[in-house]
This record gives sequence, C-alpha cells and structure tokens, in this order.
Amino acid sequence: MRPFRIEIPQADVDDLRRRLAEVRWPHEAAAEGWERGVPQSYLRELADYWRTGYDWRAVEERLNRYPQFVTEIDGATVHFLHVRSPEPDATPLLLTHGWPGSFLEYVDLIGPLTDPSAHGGEAADAFHVVIPSLPGFGFSSPLTETGWGIPRIAQAWAELMGLLGYDRYLPQGTDFGSWVTITLGVLDPGHALGAHVNFLITPPPGDPRNLGPLDAETGRRLGRLAHFVADESGYMKIQATRPRTLSYALTDSPVGQLAWIVEKFKEWTDSSKSPEDAVDRDRLLTNVSLYWFTRTAGSSAQLYYESAQLLPVSDTPRQPPPVPVPLGVAVFPHDPSQPVRAWADQAFPNIVQWTEYDRGGHFPGLEQPDLLVDDIRRFARTLQRL
Repeated sequence: MRPFRIEIPQADVDDLRRRLAEVRWPHEAAAEGWERGVPQSYLRELADYWRTGYDWRAVEERLNRYPQFVTEIDGATVHFLHVRSPEPDATPLLLTHGWPGSFLEYVDLIGPLTDPSAHGGEAADAFHVVIPSLPGFGFSSPLTETGWGIPRIAQAWAELMGLLGYDRYLPQGTDFGSWVTITLGVLDPGHALGAHVNFLITPPPGDPRNLGPLDAETGRRLGRLAHFVADESGYMKIQATRPRTLSYALTDSPVGQLAWIVEKFKEWTDSSKSPEDAVDRDRLLTNVSLYWFTRTAGSSAQLYYESAQLLPVSDTPRQPPPVPVPLGVAVFPHDPSQPVRAWADQAFPNIVQWTEYDRGGHFPGLEQPDLLVDDIRRFARTLQRL
C-alpha cells in the first residue's frame, strides 16, 4: 500500500479549459425540455462555468485532506480512502459507489460516520471508513485486463479489508455498489457483519404475465421501472454492448462527458428544473472531472459489459443470490428503481431493516447525506441486537 495524493498536472487542467473554450456545438431544434436529452442552453451555461468559475485546485486540496492510498489486488490498481475513527472500538465500514458516481458520493459522510460525537451523535455509532474506487473508475485505473465483474470486485474488497486488518466489517453500497455489497454477504459471510444498500431492483417473481391484480403502490413502482427500461436505459444498453466505441467520444470531448453524466443526475435525483436542485453544482462538476482527468469513460463502462445479465434491460435479468447475512434497505423516492417489499422478501429473506424516505434519489450521499448516515447507524445498531 502506498499513500496517494490527487495531483492532476496543470497541463491537463489547461487542456480541459481549452477544449471547453473551443466546443463544436451541434445544431439543435427549438425544444428546450429534457425529453430529447440535455438542453443545449443549460449545457452551454454549465460548461462555461466549468471553464471559468469552477476551481479544481480548491477541490483537490479539500479531497487531499483525507488519507488516500493505492494498492494492487488481483492485478488491478485500487484507490481508496481510509479514515479511522478516534473511537478505537469503531466498526469498520466499507462504502462502495456505482456509475456514474465515484468515491465523492461518500465524502460528506466521513465526518459524521467516523466522529459522531463531533456531529451531534453518539460515540457508540462510530465507524472506521474505507471508500474504494471501483476498478476502472477514477484513480483505480487503468485496467489492464477484462473480467472485472461484480464477484471479482467483491473478492477484491474482501481482500482489501483483510489487508487493512479488519476481520469483521459492514459493507454498504449504492448502484453497482449495492450488488458488490450483496455479493460480499454471499462470498464473505464469515467477515461481513451484514449488508446495507440504498439501491435494490425487485423484478416480479415468476412470469410477469401471471401477476394478477396489483395494489396501487406496487403498480406505480412497477410502472416506474418499466418507464426506466423503455425510456431512460439507452445509456445502459450501449455501455453493456459497445463500451469501447462510446469511450472515444467521451474521452475526447469534455462536453460529451459532461452531458453523458449530467443527464443521469437530472433523471435520477430529487430535482425539478436541473440537477443542481438536488446536488451542488461544484460537487457535480467534481464528479465529472474525475472521469475526465482519469480518462475512465470507457473503463468504467466496462462494468456494464461484464454485468450485462444483472441489468434490467437484459432479456433474462438475473437476481443476485439470497444473502446469508442480515440485509438493510433504504429506499429513496426519486431513485429510478423502486423496490417492492413483498418481492424483496421473497428474493432476500434476511431483510431486518427497510426504510422508506420522502425525499432524495439515486445519490443520497450527495442529496441527503444526513438521512443515509442515520440509516447506516440504525442498521449497525440493529445488527448488535441480533
């Protein structure tokens, strides 16, 4: 393991600003809504702020206050934050992001999780926090080989926690990180205390044509998932089939990378007119900047290719196996996946905590960090009582 600092060369920062100043904008019809994709008027203004108002160096300085490391696991470079609590008996907590997120999703949780006494909480709720970047994402790059699907990542995370000296730990995840977390509960039950997720897909059990009458809420949730598959999942189909072809455009055009990601923050967050209704503009641009500076549009998309059978656009989507450890689920109303509790109980019989929130979306660590912190704390307390 080697200490790591984020130090993007000034030439790369200058190159980004140059490219943003010389964007070749497409002709566009007069439609200004988001139905056809990101509106050009919005994207022009955001790109201009990225070039003239956003301060990467200030962000870099803030992120470098957290202890960061890189190590090699199974032939891959793994970047991670490791922040130990001042409480010696704190529970090790492993936090895993997804796409189009990054370790940044959890940065605002570090203080309350590691030092709850300094943030209005109780010392008994303290955690030692480990936040890795998925292989092929951000500073966990470049990938030198294929095959990095969910099981292999889970095995790598189990090895990472062992290298850090943690015999028992609590995994938590969002998006792809939720599948990694659930898989850790399956592959490493002797060390994983439980599994906490804030993203869960619950397709109807059996043949969907034989469901029979549904109550109104189940029908609404199933309809939301159907709308996602029909209208919002084009990105998923491309990344699951031709990630390399897509990568050339996104790696060469910062505005292309920006549009590709910002669209998802608009569709999947608790926002109305723009993503900034839910996520701070600088946080959003920092997340996009990580993909841009590390040239990981293509390598991050490889995870969709490796995990195609898990995706809801698959002809035969495959559910993760039931976890033998206790499972906690936090449901945020503006997430495109709205799990159905009755179907979840059939697929995951060990659910011990299920919380439905009235606000927040797919990125709760950025949108509603206090709610996510509280849910993780309560789940850890539940595990202590079991």
